[in-house]
Amino acid sequence: MDRDTVEPEVDSIPGARAERWVNYHHEFAAPSTYVYEFVWDTQAEAIGPFCTDVDGNVLMDFTSHVAAAPLGYNNPTIVEKLREFDLVDPLKIAGQDFYVSGGFPPEDSEFPGPTQLMDRLVDATDHYDMDTVFLSNSGAEAIENAIKICYASGGHRAFTTDGAFHGRTLGALSLNRSKTVHRTGYPEVPGVVSVPYPSTDREYEREWRTDGPGGNVVADQLDPERGVVDPDEVAFLILEPIQGEGGYRPAHPEFARDLEALRDRFGLNVIADEIQSGLGRTGELWAVDHLELTPDVITSAKGLRVGATISRSDVFPAEGGRLSSTWGAGDVVAAMQGVLTIDAIREQNLLANVRERGQQLREIIVGADADCVVDVRGRGLMLGVEFDTKERREAIVEAAMRRGLLTLGCGYKTLRLLPPLDVTEREIDLGADLLLEAIDDVTEKAT
Repeated sequence: MDRDTVEPEVDSIPGARAERWVNYHHEFAAPSTYVYEFVWDTQAEAIGPFCTDVDGNVLMDFTSHVAAAPLGYNNPTIVEKLREFDLVDPLKIAGQDFYVSGGFPPEDSEFPGPTQLMDRLVDATDHYDMDTVFLSNSGAEAIENAIKICYASGGHRAFTTDGAFHGRTLGALSLNRSKTVHRTGYPEVPGVVSVPYPSTDREYEREWRTDGPGGNVVADQLDPERGVVDPDEVAFLILEPIQGEGGYRPAHPEFARDLEALRDRFGLNVIADEIQSGLGRTGELWAVDHLELTPDVITSAKGLRVGATISRSDVFPAEGGRLSSTWGAGDVVAAMQGVLTIDAIREQNLLANVRERGQQLREIIVGADADCVVDVRGRGLMLGVEFDTKERREAIVEAAMRRGLLTLGCGYKTLRLLPPLDVTEREIDLGADLLLEAIDDVTEKAT
């Protein structure tokens, strides 16, 4: 498969093999969030955003596995290093109890692992004075540990935002405000206060601003004279710099400045949830880098291949047994992939590519001026296209897949686009054309 010339080619999707595979899978699998019957053939050709399904269809993946494959398929930087690695057993160890070496010296290990990944993450958050990392298995675990270290620092209350999604473990669920189905019937951590998300989205832009003593909803809640929440009781405020599941809504820069002032005034711990938006997705290494806001904790996962809770040593508990995880820091291959991803972003100047290609994609969609498109928003290669109805969004996701473009929904009626960080100008043109064809097709049929 030649990345410079390959194009999507779809016969029928889902094909007979995909249908059989899906049916077999669901003989055993619990109900979950399967979006469509696309079955990737890991033994077939794939490169960049292009992949092959079990029926031989060639598709463009503009989901990047929901940002969990930031460099797309078979990126040479990742694949060549994995080929060099002399695989051993076990490759997953009890990582909180044992250390693992991939060569000497540790500062420049031939095959980097968890230790080198933590080194990279401290370096990547040095501008926030972060110096300590706890590795885990997933984004939800990264959030759980962020919650724990903030509670351990003092306070029993927390702020979250409307539309937030932070994970599916019970602590993270207590912070979710995106869909009822995520939380219905489950017990919650008490003391969580929900406030409007401070979005730049036209529909919600002014919800977080008030005429009260602080000028925004959080400041009003914490106001010493007229507020209803004692600042000394607040353990943290958690914020997605760009909401993911909530509809790809970027945080308003004025709110970020307000929050920075509240952080300084009350010693408020701010958790930046970068599970989906981090690792270069927005054109900066962290989406919070676009804001005038200093996070006290950053959570990362997805594109990092492991979960990570990053903060300062004074925020982390000092006791050894307060945080632990058998498998947390023990996936040698995943940690190496995380290191190689961070290195590739820097060495290949991918942040600049993300900004350029994101602008290109946005301009094409906005320039098409489709009547059914309500808004195009986001940063870099984390773009949301909001439609006039949920039904139209669903139909366009389906129509795009039939043409060979994989996309995903988010929010209520928004479609998200997440091309790989090294996506090319040609690939953006191809993907955008397929999306616009799908929009035209659905619109014509509706008419």
